[in-house]
Amino acid sequence: MNQSITMSSGKPLKQAKGKPWVGVVTDMKTLDPHRFYAAGEKYLQALTDAADVVPVLLPLMSDRVALQDWLARLDGVFLTGAYSNVHPRHFDQTDEIPDTEHDEARDALSLDLIRAVLGAGKPLFGVCRGFQEMNVALGGSLHQNLHLTGLYQEHREDKSQPLAVQYGPAHEVELTAGGQLAQITGTDRMQVNSVHTQGVAELAQGLQVEARAADGLVEAFSVISSSTFALGVQWHPEWEVLQHPHNRALFAAFGNACREAVPTTSSR
Repeated sequence: MNQSITMSSGKPLKQAKGKPWVGVVTDMKTLDPHRFYAAGEKYLQALTDAADVVPVLLPLMSDRVALQDWLARLDGVFLTGAYSNVHPRHFDQTDEIPDTEHDEARDALSLDLIRAVLGAGKPLFGVCRGFQEMNVALGGSLHQNLHLTGLYQEHREDKSQPLAVQYGPAHEVELTAGGQLAQITGTDRMQVNSVHTQGVAELAQGLQVEARAADGLVEAFSVISSSTFALGVQWHPEWEVLQHPHNRALFAAFGNACREAVPTTSSR
């Protein structure tokens, strides 16, 4: 139920401009016998600690909640990584990988939400699955198994290793000279982790490459038509973000863009 705090006069009470509210797309998780909407702690902590925003979890209820009702109250949207992959039917491929985890409830929300956020001119930041979702939502396609193409180096993590090793530096990326990512981080090269099976095959027409791995794989892009922060990265910048200046700068830039989107007064 939508309620606003009112003064004795009956007029809505306007709260002072505060921290931005950032919507975070969740994943569908089953903890027998019930289903839950969940988001990883590391993403939420990076948003609070490095972007200085208030994360707001978005349940996968696009059949019950209108996107515009969320966007009217949010100052930006963050797309997390996930264990699931975008279903290949969204980029005109068959489901050819046995035992691949999909989350069609997330697909149903995130793909439409991406287009709605960009249409509303609000900041958007995608990581790993979120990066892949942005490409698919705008008409691009994905390799479902990078390691089977014979075109790329190994981009998967070694799951037998501790998390600190899995998310440790894996390879270098070269940033596009003069691009948004180069301007944000103040560098032309950076070390990133690599924890993914899928990757960009065909880049959507509305996207501009911001970084590539040495094997040519697109590792970051920005939305050409956006007048605000609208960027996706294939790696996981949220991991121990405060210890990595370039990744911290990325979250800070997103947070600053969201701050610029906050109304002077709000009646949320």
